[in-house]
Amino acid sequence: MSDPIYAIGDIHGQRAWLEELLERVDRDGGPGARLVLLGDLVDRGPDSRGVIDLLIAEAAAGRNMTVLAGNHDVMFRRFLADATVHDANIKSGLPWPHRRLGGLATLQSYGVDVDERRPMEEIHADTLAAVPEAHAAFLAGLPYWLESGDKLFVHAGIVPGVALQDQRIDDLIWIRDAFYEAAQDLPWLVVHGHTALEAPRHFGPRIDLDSGAGYGRMPTAARLEGHAAWVLEADGPRPLPVEPEEPEETGTADQG
Repeated sequence: MSDPIYAIGDIHGQRAWLEELLERVDRDGGPGARLVLLGDLVDRGPDSRGVIDLLIAEAAAGRNMTVLAGNHDVMFRRFLADATVHDANIKSGLPWPHRRLGGLATLQSYGVDVDERRPMEEIHADTLAAVPEAHAAFLAGLPYWLESGDKLFVHAGIVPGVALQDQRIDDLIWIRDAFYEAAQDLPWLVVHGHTALEAPRHFGPRIDLDSGAGYGRMPTAARLEGHAAWVLEADGPRPLPVEPEEPEETGTADQG
């Protein structure tokens, strides 16, 4: 059997919890353990800036790590690029800076004044001044998927029947139902986040590691060996059993 791969689900601006999960990975697999983060680094939590600072530092220190892009990371990146605040995938029509989506928390973590009376162009200008170039470059360089043997790591999922290189970015970071309904026909075990559950779940052909950091719950780190998985708890690894494909979603398509 190949060496284990570790994966961490959606972080959503929770730096302190990310630090704890990195320590758990190191304790279980050693400092050279291969690690994949599944995206949604920012929004909702209190320290999106700190999360990106930490990951940049970990990469510079040589951690064996791949960080994928999630839909919230892309929304932040698009706001930085041209002040875009709307995304057609958000069914409610709410803008990214809205508190439900969490963009305000990200901007506040950079010290930006987000008073609702301020014009968005002023907030955008202040954001460009406040966000380090290294952070913008980090976000711009995030890949959307990682294939490793019989496992595929991606933030949300893929469109069945479409080659990886032909997948639309919006599907890789936003898709839900079409992917869930056909996951059993894919050639990989797909490890993803995006849909917040009360706890991580292993559905057989896919594993959802988004345990709700965006809603104040501890994010998840897991060890993957073959198609088996263990959740890294504070007191050690716990097997993640395979269960029927009946997820109870606590996130929504417009909050993702």
